[in-house]
Amino acid sequence: MKSTVLRAGLGLAIMVAAISGAVVSSCTSAQTIRVAEHRQARIDALNRSIPSIEKQLGITIEVVEYPAPEKDYMSKLLTELGAGNAPDLFTANFDSDVADLVSAGYLAPITAEVKAWDGYAQLFDVAKKLSTRANGEIYALDSMLGVEQIYFRRDLLDKAGISTAQPTSWKDLLDRAREIKKKTGKYGLLLPAGISWGGGAFNEGFALFVPGSKTPQIANDDGTLNLNGEGVRDILGLYRSLIDEDLMPIEPLLGPEPWVIPKYTMFPAGDLMATTCGTWCYIYDWGKDSKNPVPDVTRNVGTWAVPGMTGGSSVMVSGRNIWAVNAKSAHLALAKKVLLALSSVDATVAYAQLLGNIPARKDAADNKDFQALTELVPVLKNVENGTFLKSAPGFSVVSEGVARATEALLRKQTNAAGAQAILVKYVKDLLGDKVVK
Repeated sequence: MKSTVLRAGLGLAIMVAAISGAVVSSCTSAQTIRVAEHRQARIDALNRSIPSIEKQLGITIEVVEYPAPEKDYMSKLLTELGAGNAPDLFTANFDSDVADLVSAGYLAPITAEVKAWDGYAQLFDVAKKLSTRANGEIYALDSMLGVEQIYFRRDLLDKAGISTAQPTSWKDLLDRAREIKKKTGKYGLLLPAGISWGGGAFNEGFALFVPGSKTPQIANDDGTLNLNGEGVRDILGLYRSLIDEDLMPIEPLLGPEPWVIPKYTMFPAGDLMATTCGTWCYIYDWGKDSKNPVPDVTRNVGTWAVPGMTGGSSVMVSGRNIWAVNAKSAHLALAKKVLLALSSVDATVAYAQLLGNIPARKDAADNKDFQALTELVPVLKNVENGTFLKSAPGFSVVSEGVARATEALLRKQTNAAGAQAILVKYVKDLLGDKVVK
C-alpha cells in the first residue's frame, strides 16, 4: 500500500523530507486521521481542502493513495477493512456498495452527527434519501451527486440531419442509433458493459434503464431482489440489439480499461455519437482541461433523459463522493468531524471543479467558484427531480452479476434470456435462492 502525506504541487524531494522528518514531528503534537483516496484528480481535490481542515480541527490528515480503477480500489479497501488496518475515513464507490459495507460491520453510524450538522438542512432531499438506510440510520454521506443521462454530439447529429429531440421510448432510442449508423457509419450509442468495466456496467449503464422498465426497482424493502422480472430481461434485450446490430463498439469493452477508447477517444473524434454518462463528462472526460476535449463542450454535447421502455423519461441521481468512517477507527469522533468538513461547500466545490460531480448541497449554488462552472450550474435543477435506485445487502453482487451477464452478450455467447439466467444464477450462488425473486 502506498501511504504518503500528499499535497498538490509538492515535488518528490519535499514529500520525502516531509515523510522522513517534518511529518513525524507534527504527528507528535496532533492526532492523525488517515483518509483513503484514489485517482489523481480526486487526490488533488482532497488536497485543496486539507490545510483548512487541519487548521480548523488541529489535526494532521494523511492521504493514503489507493489503486485508481474503481474495482481495484474497492478490492483493496475490503481487504484492509477485513484485516482491521484500513484508514479512518474513505469513500464507497457507489451507493450499491454501502449496504454490503454496513452488513459487514465496517461502517460506523453517523446519524446523530449528520443530523446535528449545520449542513444537513442544506442537503438536497435526494442526497438525504440516498444516505439513509431503510432502518433510518446513516452510515455514509453522499456529499457529491452524479446526475446521469445520455450525452450526444449535438453538433455532428445536426450536421448529419439527424434529430436531436428527446427520444420517447427505447425503440425511438434504438431507431436513432440505427439512423446514425446508416447516415454516418459511426456508432450510435454506448452502454457500459462487461466484466472489465466493473461496477460501472451496472451503475453507469444498466441501472439507468431500470426505472423506465417493467421492473422499476430491483431492491425490495424486505431485502429480496427483483431479478427474474420481465423488465430485467427487456433491458438485457436492449443491449443485445445494440450489439447484434453493431450500433455500439464491442472490442474496446473487452479490454482492461474499457472506458478509455470509447469515452476519451471515439466520442471526442465523433466515431461514437452518444453514450450514457454523468455530469463529470463535461469536466473530466471532454472539458477544456481533459486530455482530448470536445470544443465548446456544452454547446456541442447535449443530453437526453433516459427514455422509458414505452414512454416517459428519467434522470438518474446517484452518490459520487460517499464518505464513510471506519467502524474500527481509533479516532471515531474526530474522523466523523473530518467527514463533515469534507462535505462542506468549499470541499465539494473543489471536487466539482476537478471531477465534474454536483455538490449535494443547495447552498453550493451561491458559491462563486461553483457559479464559474457553467457546465454544471444548469444541472442543479435536475437534482431534485431525479430518480434513484434503492439498494439492499447483496446489491454489489447484483452489480457484478450484471457485468457478467453483459460480458456474455458482448461476446455473443447468449441472448437476453440467457444473460438474465447468468445474472440470476450468479446472485443465487452467492446470496442464496431465497434472496432472488
